[in-house]
Amino acid sequence: MDMNFTAEELAFRDEVRAFIKKELPQKLRQKLLDGEVPNKEDTVGWHRKLNAKGWAVPHWPGEWGGQDWSTTKRFILREELEAAPAPLPMGMNTSLCGPVVAHFGTPEQKKKFLPRMANLDDWWCQGFSEPGSGSDLASLKTRAVREGDHYIVNGSKMWTTNAQYADWMFCLVRTDPKAKKQEGISFLLIDMRSPGVTVRPVHTMEGGAEVNQCFFEDVKVPVENLIGQENRGWDCAKFLLGNERTGASRVGSTRERLKHLRKLAMSEMKAGKPIIQDPSFRARLLSLEVEAKAHEITTMRVLDADARKDRGDAPNPLSSLLKLRASEIRQELTHLYVEVAGPHAMRLALEAEDELEAFTPDWAGLATATYLNNRKVTIYGGTSEVQHNILAKAVLGL
Repeated sequence: MDMNFTAEELAFRDEVRAFIKKELPQKLRQKLLDGEVPNKEDTVGWHRKLNAKGWAVPHWPGEWGGQDWSTTKRFILREELEAAPAPLPMGMNTSLCGPVVAHFGTPEQKKKFLPRMANLDDWWCQGFSEPGSGSDLASLKTRAVREGDHYIVNGSKMWTTNAQYADWMFCLVRTDPKAKKQEGISFLLIDMRSPGVTVRPVHTMEGGAEVNQCFFEDVKVPVENLIGQENRGWDCAKFLLGNERTGASRVGSTRERLKHLRKLAMSEMKAGKPIIQDPSFRARLLSLEVEAKAHEITTMRVLDADARKDRGDAPNPLSSLLKLRASEIRQELTHLYVEVAGPHAMRLALEAEDELEAFTPDWAGLATATYLNNRKVTIYGGTSEVQHNILAKAVLGL
């Protein structure tokens, strides 16, 4: 959909498509088509191609690699990458920690960290959630006590995505245990190679090992790695979470997956007929396509409003709406994939059955794993219940 793009924007879209067609390895594209998650080597290689083109961090300040682009051009780039499909720039670096450092960091911190983040020379992970402190993030207990020119960090972080790859963690720690919950929290950058850091995998119910628990035992962190002011880390966290929720929309990815699903439903059979001919399935698919289109238009409206209004450090409360609906759409989409896969979706539970595996298409074998893994999307980045509360208070004034 052109969405009334200008001639310049349409030309940019063509440029992005041509770049992806030329530079994206077909093997990597096929992985994403089949529903696989790209490995670290795939992610780093593609990210660096985007950075060399100037497209890894277009939303950053120009002095650190950003582009003077409109919100629409940034939307087009992300949408086309997702729709290809191609990996997005590494979000922990480019969309989460990078903007925080660019906004709150000192000149020395920006110079040290931002160029390496932009080129994925360092792999970053997020240390927010803890055992017992997930949705209520402000209840975190990981302590950082200042001793001279270092903080001594003790505690643990939970559900840390790709910590097994990470060189650095951006981490919320409690520096004043006597302060109110949202106060007394600081934003630290922690070198994951520091003595006292331990990373242990947490196996999710579909058998994946993308998340971890990280332990900190008397870990020394230089005071120079404090971002913003001590005990004001909640400001950084709110700024970051607003970016995370807006980025959760995944408009291009949803459109690509719906197109792929419809194609599969036209060829896969149920009771001797293509599944697309089943009235119940077709009605659910059509409803989801309408929901996705409405979400795409809403995303553009929110992004455009953000571009027109300087909100300072405060996140747009409508980013909660985008995150909420995107999560629900993704979960329903993965549910429909399992329905199309039919008996082949059992491959996850019967991996030892080589005979079954031999007749299972790659996409079908991954359908159940993807469905189970996506139960998390209504939890991370703030649960759906939290998003409802934000919208009720900040938007509806309840």
